Amino acid sequence: MSVNTQALLRVSFRTPFANERNNRTLISLALLWFCVWLILAPLGVVAATPNSSAVKWHPGHYYIIKGSRKNNTAYLSKVYSELDATPVLNGMMIRYFWADLEDSNGVYDFSSIDKRLAELTDRGKRLVIQVQTKSFNGRQVVPNYLKKTEYEGGEFYISNFGGNEIAGRNIKLWNPQVRDRLIALFKAMGERYNSHPNFEGIGMIETAMGQPMEPLTNEQVTAFYDNVIYVQKQMRLFFPNTMTIQEVNYPRSILATFVGSLKDVGTALSSPDTFLEQKSLLYQSTENDHNKGIYNYYSDYAGMIPMVPTIMSKNYKNTKSDGSGYVPTISQILAFARDTLNANYIFWTREKHYAQVLEVLNMSAQKNAPAGGLNPTCPAAYSSCVD
Repeated sequence: MSVNTQALLRVSFRTPFANERNNRTLISLALLWFCVWLILAPLGVVAATPNSSAVKWHPGHYYIIKGSRKNNTAYLSKVYSELDATPVLNGMMIRYFWADLEDSNGVYDFSSIDKRLAELTDRGKRLVIQVQTKSFNGRQVVPNYLKKTEYEGGEFYISNFGGNEIAGRNIKLWNPQVRDRLIALFKAMGERYNSHPNFEGIGMIETAMGQPMEPLTNEQVTAFYDNVIYVQKQMRLFFPNTMTIQEVNYPRSILATFVGSLKDVGTALSSPDTFLEQKSLLYQSTENDHNKGIYNYYSDYAGMIPMVPTIMSKNYKNTKSDGSGYVPTISQILAFARDTLNANYIFWTREKHYAQVLEVLNMSAQKNAPAGGLNPTCPAAYSSCVD
């Protein structure tokens, strides 16, 4: 019996005797609804209750759209034509800095997300959002109000390793007030998007903190990573029917505990890069160093949580971050993500290599296979999946 039916019956039987006629009417209506429910529920006609724990699940291939191009009409027109012509592309991931989404304390601007979601929905495609809390070009990532003292300025500067120039910024997530404001953002987004059938996922940027311009204490570093997990726990509450994602790469010393916590939460494992020969990512544990690289955890937890690697522009150019490897083919990148990383989803950055990506995705091995040739199985972390 549905919750609404139970409530209606309870109200009916508690009605005073003086309203006996109304009593009988309410009971009749409740019984009528119950009979209708018994007929329609097995057919799937009755909508799921708001408390349903089924997660939207549309594995396969997605574009990544970066920077200001996400709001460029001419650029998006080309992207949409490619999506329309490539059935195996299920949609796209778009990245927004925290500062893009919150104008002032608790005042949010989701207009760009709303527009892209509507456009993708019209095409039968889906949207994944990444909230960026780290920049690589010195750009401010937090809303201006977080520059206040109680938030410790909200963010810290990072440099190129060994350099003295600002290379980016990251948030001071060890600060509980910064953490709570980030949680408030995800709460607002969950209320707005969790129930939308074409809103496929929501994620956070890589775990690598970068090289701080000013040294951090061990306590700050520990609290930073503890709070990443805490934020992810809250995200699962705010997005019970939507895949939540965490990019993970470094430091290796935390990965065993950190990824284990993601598994316990039910958060998807992602990577900010897919390098076919990067030793630090592929590193196997040894007698003297048990801290294995992140790529090993994809096989460890395959089938338990979603595996959703990303392909960035530099991954198209070389198999190693320092350029000492070789230039891989799109088919080689796909095979690595599919077979070594056990991918359920792959996010392909739309760069100058996009024509080659589309060519491979339109091959019969991808075009005619479930999930574009990737693993379509609903992960054990979800009670059920819905398409």
